[in-house]
Amino acid sequence: MQRYPMTPQGHAALEAELKQLKSVDRPRITAAIAEAREHGDLKENAEYHAAREQQGFCEARIRDIEAKLSGAQVIDPATLPREGRVVFGVTVVIENLDTEEQKRYQIVGDDEADFKNNKISVNSPIARGLIGKSEGDEARIETPSGLVEFEIIEVIYQ
Repeated sequence: MQRYPMTPQGHAALEAELKQLKSVDRPRITAAIAEAREHGDLKENAEYHAAREQQGFCEARIRDIEAKLSGAQVIDPATLPREGRVVFGVTVVIENLDTEEQKRYQIVGDDEADFKNNKISVNSPIARGLIGKSEGDEARIETPSGLVEFEIIEVIYQ
C-alpha cells in the first residue's frame, strides 16, 4: 500500500472535501442526470452528457481521496523531536546566499502544497534539497532558475 505523508490539517482538508463530494456534489450531479434524462433522446442531450462527465470526475476524485486517506501517514510536526533538522511538516526559514532574501516554507504533502501560501511539496526540488539538513547548514538546490545556494536559518516545529 502506498503511503501518503500529510499534516493533520491536510488530512482534515481531504476529509472535508470527501464529505462535500459525497454529501453535496454527488447527489446534485445525480439529480442533474435524472433531470436531463427527462428531456428525451440521450444521444443529442448535451445536459445529460455534461452531467455524466461531471459524475465521472466526481467519482474519480472520491476514489483518489479515499485511496489517499486509507494510506495516509499523518505527521504532526508539533510532536516531532526538536533537533533542528528539516523533516516533513516543519516550517523552515532559508536565506538565499546570493540575494540575502529570506523565505519561509512549510514542507507538506503533495495535496497540501500551495506555493502562494508558502507550503511546498515534500517532493519539490527545494524540499528534497533541504530534508535532512540542520539549522546553519547550506544547501545547493537546482531550481528552475538555476543552481541556488541557501542557508537554513531556522527550523520551526509547529
